[in-house]
Amino acid sequence: MKSFFEAHIWPLRGRLYRMVYLWTKDRDLSEDLLQNVFTKTVERQTELQNHPNLGGWLVKSLKNEALMHFRKANRMSGLEGTEELPQPESQSLESREQHQQIFGLVEQLPQKQKDVFLLREVEEMTYEEIAQQLEITLDQVKINLHRARNAVREKLINHGITR
Repeated sequence: MKSFFEAHIWPLRGRLYRMVYLWTKDRDLSEDLLQNVFTKTVERQTELQNHPNLGGWLVKSLKNEALMHFRKANRMSGLEGTEELPQPESQSLESREQHQQIFGLVEQLPQKQKDVFLLREVEEMTYEEIAQQLEITLDQVKINLHRARNAVREKLINHGITR
């Protein structure tokens, strides 16, 4: 029989890692932060077994862990920097450059819009999953996603980066 951690937490590791990597842009740091959250999860598993929004709790804990790290390191700008996401090798150079430009524009969005945009477009989560994960209403998800898409589209047009 699987433990609570194996059944409910471990399956989310990929999504959580990608999310923290988007914030930190550092593979080792992302793994360390995720490990810290996993340790806290194991320590509090009795309490968390009945949590109504376990995914949201994990995301919030991971974000707090990242913020705490950057505060200690006196590098709050670490969550604001831009860097390309790892791309499959099969992509053409032009396609990779376009993705890099788009993600550079996404990095300029307000944090809530950026989070919603990345969860929808990168993680391919449903609106309901995003609302639950970020602990916001479905309407807030739709509004933030709409604003993020419009802002990115407008910046693409202004920079002449349209397909």
